[in-house]
This record gives sequence, structure tokens and C-alpha cells, in this order.
Amino acid sequence: MSVMDARQILQKYYEYANSGDWDRWCDLFAEDQVMDEQLAGHIEGLELLRSMMKGMGAMYRVFRNEPVHFLVDGEKAAAVSHLTAVTPEGKEIEAEVMNFFRIVDGKIVYMANFHDTVPFQVLGQG
Repeated sequence: MSVMDARQILQKYYEYANSGDWDRWCDLFAEDQVMDEQLAGHIEGLELLRSMMKGMGAMYRVFRNEPVHFLVDGEKAAAVSHLTAVTPEGKEIEAEVMNFFRIVDGKIVYMANFHDTVPFQVLGQG
């Protein structure tokens, strides 16, 4: 089986996230991946990422992160997307997001995301 190219990986990243398939989503990352996630912080290693993603199903009743635009330049890629989520309590989140990726040998080795954190403040409210 050939290694997926960066654009295919980006497509799968959003496909798996939007279907709630967090195991396959994590499979897109390298074992030694590094992620700078604006809300969760600095995450190193696939094992830690997998353990964190086990809670995603309980965190949101609805989670959609729809890609708007992909930019790919060799091993560097970026995606602009629109996130719509609903918490279990029914609080809505709408945010514009930009993700930066470094993809090597068909795996995401680095990812950082950037978005307005104000819409996510509802997560801290009881």
C-alpha cells in the first residue's frame, strides 16, 4: 500500500473527526507526534494523544469541523476550517480554525491549531 499524500491525510483528518472515529484519526499521527493544541496545550507522543481523544465523544454532543481550504507545500500543509460543536448541556460553539501540519512519510509529525478561544469558554461553564 502506498503512503497517502499530504492532501489525502488532510481529507482523512477531517473525515475521521467528523464521523467521531478518533481511533482512525489518531492513526494519522506518527508515534513521536508533537501537537500544540490551543485548548489542550502541548501534547507529545501518540499514546498520550490516544488517551486524550478517548474523551472526545463525551465532550461534545455534536462536533463538526468542516474544511474550507487546504494549502500543501511539500511536507508542510495548512487547513482553514469552520468548527461547529454542541456540548452535552446544549451550549453551542462556532469558530473559525486554522491548523498547521508537518507530514513526513505519510504521518502527521507536528500539528498546531489556532482559533478564537472565546467561543470555547462555554466549556468551562457549568
